[in-house]
Amino acid sequence: MTREEARLKASELVAQMTTEEKISQLVYDARSVERLGIPSYNWWNEALHGVARAGLATVFPQAIAMAASFDPELLYEVASAIADEARAKYNAAQQEGDHGIYKGLTFWSPNINIFRDPRWGRGQETYGEDPFLTATMGMAFVKGLQGDGEFMKAAACAKHFAVHSGPEALRHSLDARVDDRDLFETYLPAFEWLVKEAKVEAVMGAYNRVNGEPACGSKRLLVDILRGEWGFEGHVVSDCGAIADFHENHHVTSSAYESEAMALKAGCDLNCGCVYAAGNILVALEKGLITEEDLDRSVIRLMTTRFLLGMFEEKPPYADIPLEVVDCPAHQELNLKMAQESIVLLKNTDNFLPLDPAQLKSVAIIGPNAQSVSVLKGNYCGTAGEYITIADGIRRSLPGARVNVITGCKLYDRKERGYEWDGGISEAVAYARRADLTVLCVGLDPTIEGEEGEASSEYAIGDKHNLLLPRSQQNLVEAVCRVTDRLVVVVTAGSCIDLGIANTHAKAILHAWYPGARGGEAVADILFGRVSPSGRLPVTFYHDNNNIPDITDYRMAGRTYRFLKEKPLYPFGYGLSYTTFAYQDFDITKTDAGLIASVSVTNTGCCSGREVVQVYAKLKDSRFPAPNFQLCGIASVTLDPGETARVNIPVSGYWLKVVTDKGKRVDPDEGITLYVGGHQPDEYSCQLCGTKCLERRI
Repeated sequence: MTREEARLKASELVAQMTTEEKISQLVYDARSVERLGIPSYNWWNEALHGVARAGLATVFPQAIAMAASFDPELLYEVASAIADEARAKYNAAQQEGDHGIYKGLTFWSPNINIFRDPRWGRGQETYGEDPFLTATMGMAFVKGLQGDGEFMKAAACAKHFAVHSGPEALRHSLDARVDDRDLFETYLPAFEWLVKEAKVEAVMGAYNRVNGEPACGSKRLLVDILRGEWGFEGHVVSDCGAIADFHENHHVTSSAYESEAMALKAGCDLNCGCVYAAGNILVALEKGLITEEDLDRSVIRLMTTRFLLGMFEEKPPYADIPLEVVDCPAHQELNLKMAQESIVLLKNTDNFLPLDPAQLKSVAIIGPNAQSVSVLKGNYCGTAGEYITIADGIRRSLPGARVNVITGCKLYDRKERGYEWDGGISEAVAYARRADLTVLCVGLDPTIEGEEGEASSEYAIGDKHNLLLPRSQQNLVEAVCRVTDRLVVVVTAGSCIDLGIANTHAKAILHAWYPGARGGEAVADILFGRVSPSGRLPVTFYHDNNNIPDITDYRMAGRTYRFLKEKPLYPFGYGLSYTTFAYQDFDITKTDAGLIASVSVTNTGCCSGREVVQVYAKLKDSRFPAPNFQLCGIASVTLDPGETARVNIPVSGYWLKVVTDKGKRVDPDEGITLYVGGHQPDEYSCQLCGTKCLERRI
């Protein structure tokens, strides 16, 4: 069904509704209109990295982890699998007459906000700090989730529009101030690409204001840019409670009905919250703040989505997808592959990894995250049928060794029953002294970093205070480092962590993010060399003492690899492998859409491996200062030792422009230099990886 066909059907249906019936469709828990054959429908569902909050599902790695794969093709497969599980669960719920929350086909995913500040707790939900990577991974997710059939398999939603990335404690009242250059250079490109190229069905507004306007009622964002400049045809939904913030926290209106009118006039069609209640809308109608046509416009958009999903078909589409597809063996294998590609090897002194199981008789697995299921899941997740923790994965790989698992400390400092407990650091030290190998499993979990109201204890606001481990874990790390140098650190977190003394003392460091239900197996596959690591950092890892601007400052100066002036802990795009790759014969071919970068890549090492080929542009312009470098192309290639492949990477002309003070993209007046390699072309990345990028000036 085409959008125009769906819109016409929706228009015919809405024309038969009373005012009260129309109003009942503008809230996320829409009521049934039985006389017109419209069943009740709850619009609220989540699928950030698997169908969430609705029982059994494949729990894939968290979004930031999947971004670290730099593999949009694999993410497309993951999203397609999520869509199949979504339809299967929807079909089963429909058979049981269950139209409740988290049972529908409209998913408020992906989160394509820019992870501009490493302290933001919800950064784990994003695809990182780079506009190109975010746009590329976001488009893959949307296309996989929505499918390419006659009807959408599921509806995706790009959120949170726009200029939204903390702080969590102030999100309901913050006015994010940005100039047009930062707005169009950093904050909006991913949304533009998902709207224009991926045809995302929905967009969710943010809680905050943007330059004075509440995002969910912003004429500039929703009317002028989203629908005017970009031609968006889907529906807009508010973040939950965001419209009430207009009068309760932003104080741009004085009543609920005024807030409702502002949002509806701006084109916010669906309210996750209670402001679009019948009473408020009827008052706004009586006072002339909105018209019946405003109601019609929004209800038609919402019904168009339901028609595109096939909800009113006599024979519903995709009804033959069985419940048995949920968390099935094929999806579990896909889950494992994504976890393997997501893990980033940050350090590997003297090729300490991979480990030889035959050389290990006694292994100590130490840390609060060794046997944690929470660190596998991340936030906004479903429930897997089986979880393989890091300790599980290592233990299964060492059937002939004595494997001791010791918690060592609490995840973060807290008192229990009125007294302080050190968690058993002395026990951890005793086992570390005696072990052939110590694997230290530290980091965060979603109770520390996450959304407002979902984190706990002293970290309840969701954002991190700094980039260090909690003090309890710092003490554990320091104690273990004092007694052994045969140490591997596995970090689970949705963001960068400065490990302190372990940065220099550990032989190897793996950053595993929140790696999904089979994350422990993936970690073991990397540790023991069954898979060569290939993940790359989708965010800059800063030293805790880097001079990061205040989290409320939305200017991009001094943030992310594109604007950073100081040396980071680890750079964006960085990640080590067990093999080596050589690049040669870098050519550029111009096309109508931009250009194609071609390069030959050879595996010059001793094991098979996947290489992430990265293309960066350095734009030189005397009028508008351009970023340091800009990622503009990625590709993956898997090669056996000695094997060579020719890799062709399309680069859109969109990413080869400088952005003016008024937010317009223009050609740089002094030319472009393109770089290709397995990492960023900056000096520190080249030093860490021991290789330089090839470059061509155009």
